[in-house]
Amino acid sequence: MIKSSLKLFLCFWFLGQASFADPLRMITITGTGTVAVAPDMAMVTLGVRSQAETAGMALTDNSTQMAAVFAALKAAQIKARDIQTSQLNLNPVWGRSADNAGRKIDGYEASNQVTVRVRQLDSLGTVLDQLATAGVNSIQSVSFSVDKPKPHLDDARLQAVRDAQDKADQYANAAGVKLGPIQSIREAGVASPRPMARMGAQAMSADVPIAGGEVGLSAQVTIEFLIE
Repeated sequence: MIKSSLKLFLCFWFLGQASFADPLRMITITGTGTVAVAPDMAMVTLGVRSQAETAGMALTDNSTQMAAVFAALKAAQIKARDIQTSQLNLNPVWGRSADNAGRKIDGYEASNQVTVRVRQLDSLGTVLDQLATAGVNSIQSVSFSVDKPKPHLDDARLQAVRDAQDKADQYANAAGVKLGPIQSIREAGVASPRPMARMGAQAMSADVPIAGGEVGLSAQVTIEFLIE
């Protein structure tokens, strides 16, 4: 009985001593990798604004113009899955009363916006020109992206790991310590394609000139290294 109690005491004593052990010495580094890629498709947000004396007339005029826009998109071989209505508004148009005593409604404005994915980037200028002819009078934004980003993101991840390793080596050398094995790897984030500062190849059209430039895909990884 005494031996059993002694063994139990020693077991708890060793566990208690382990809880007071020094924490592992670590170097935690975040690495970043970015790949610049020429875009191969564009997202365009565009639409039609129509004004009329009554709300009904504004909506009717807008619907007629938008029908022509959808017909132009179909003629440009833009698939239905690449067209999405993003905004539909009807608002009064305010003006001043004749005696400047207050505001009055001068009419109504209807607006209909769609977001269009153009997969043939070299045709973007021509498509925009055709849409303007069909009645588009508002272009809110144009952004460029890559249809299949995975291979480029894979490269960015590899670069991020190498970047973290290089940084860890530099810090270890500067501190006079030696890196041990990797303890953990966490992906800190993956960024969507974004425009790069350097403008590269252009997707030009005889109608509307468009510069696609480059987009950047990036990844971040946080790695914990043990200090030996």
